[in-house]
Amino acid sequence: MPFGGMVLEPVDIARLATDVASEKQAVDVVILDVRASCSFSDYFVVCSGESERQLEAIWDAILETLKARNEMPLHKEGSASSGWMLADYGAVVVHIFAPEEREYYQLEQLWKDAVQVLRIQ
Repeated sequence: MPFGGMVLEPVDIARLATDVASEKQAVDVVILDVRASCSFSDYFVVCSGESERQLEAIWDAILETLKARNEMPLHKEGSASSGWMLADYGAVVVHIFAPEEREYYQLEQLWKDAVQVLRIQ
């Protein structure tokens, strides 16, 4: 376990969420460092799933993995059927999209000044 029992820094939470999403075959997984342009968060994790079932699997795996590390979301919203799910961990916000909704909301374009820390395609 790379993160052991230690307290996770925001970048570690983002990387762990990214690793889990990638393990669940998420598409186009990105970590954006939004600290320079965002007052409410340090990192965004953005990824896509190809079906409602996959969106749920990514969502459940991220929530369970972070919960096992004592990281609980401050806020959750959305659903697989809506094509967009969000888990707000304060310093890290995880966005899971269906492809159509990701194209529509274009978070990477909206936050184009953010530094792309990691991208797994």
